[in-house]
Amino acid sequence: MIFQELPLQGAFVLDVEPFRDDRGFNARTYCEREFADHGLRTPMVQTNVIENLARGTLRGFHWQDPPHLEAKLFRCTRGAVWDVIIDMRPDSSTFEQWTAVELDARSRRQLYVPARFAQGFVTIEDDTEMTYQTSEFHSPGSERGIRWDDPGFAIPWPVEPRVMSAKDATWPDHVRST
Repeated sequence: MIFQELPLQGAFVLDVEPFRDDRGFNARTYCEREFADHGLRTPMVQTNVIENLARGTLRGFHWQDPPHLEAKLFRCTRGAVWDVIIDMRPDSSTFEQWTAVELDARSRRQLYVPARFAQGFVTIEDDTEMTYQTSEFHSPGSERGIRWDDPGFAIPWPVEPRVMSAKDATWPDHVRST
């Protein structure tokens, strides 16, 4: 895997390194040893799949607070998304900063989201599917979120979000530190 650190401390884009032959290719998408070599001690405990039927489907922003902090590894297996992460760690040098990455099935690119980062995405193609692994089991009592259109972050979504859950539409705004 090729690890490219993003502007937010501890966040990475991972590109696969295909080993090709006449049958096609084989590539690693997760290796505990390679992650550790990049300072990411992140055993994954759960894998999930998300189906999104329509372009403009928005999911997020979510994260889990202690004691159930969870890092995530996202990959788009069909279609394409614009994935946004926000550093919600008060002690981080990139606290309250955000960045975005396009993930699509063609590139097989992955996004590593550190624990205590808010994460959300909008689909930019119909019939999009995502898989993601988590380093902690889902704990509804530790789940937190902020609204997708929080004016404090002013995320310029490339597609107008048209489909989202009531919960994602009504998360509160984040009170920014200044």
